Amino acid sequence: MRYLELCTLTGSQIDDLLGLMKELNAEIPVNAQMQQRAVASPGTRIFVAENDEKHIIGCATLCVFESPTGRKASVEDVVVLPAYRGQGIGRTLLERIINFARTKLSPIDLRLTSNPTRTEANALYQALGFEKRDTNVYKMEIK
Repeated sequence: MRYLELCTLTGSQIDDLLGLMKELNAEIPVNAQMQQRAVASPGTRIFVAENDEKHIIGCATLCVFESPTGRKASVEDVVVLPAYRGQGIGRTLLERIINFARTKLSPIDLRLTSNPTRTEANALYQALGFEKRDTNVYKMEIK
């Protein structure tokens, strides 16, 4: 198992990421250009886990932005392929994001959202020190 931050993308890595995003939510339309834009974006950091065959089997994304109330970061798209779940890969990816935020971005508010039905994921987030907040999350699709 190898953990790294993606700075560029190969064709194989794009395919692996597309598969992971479909695993996260099969209804979200994703494509290679979206993956390339994410890696190229200066405010986006994609942390991945690769298996011994150098296929990406898990990822977590850190999106950093400046607002009038201070720098903030959002953890997005945390997903591990089903065959690799339960091995601590998601935890390690999140620990790498937290460590990056502490060493490179501090002070910063680190946030994430998670569907309440994802009980194992929610337990992991709380075990890592994320605190559940009473807030509403709103979404508006603009096409």
